Amino acid sequence: MSVLADEKVRAAARWLSEQNPVPPHVVNVIKTKFDLKALQACEACKLAQDYRSAR
Repeated sequence: MSVLADEKVRAAARWLSEQNPVPPHVVNVIKTKFDLKALQACEACKLAQDYRSAR
């Protein structure tokens, strides 16, 4: 993954970790909002959960 793509995944994860409640169809929301592929959006979801757990 490129540095830019990796940063977009982290930005999406940070954004998602702050959403309460999590928006419906979150993968599609992240794909559109952060211009990510489905796999990258799923990675962002996983990372967001890690961020929430670390708080």
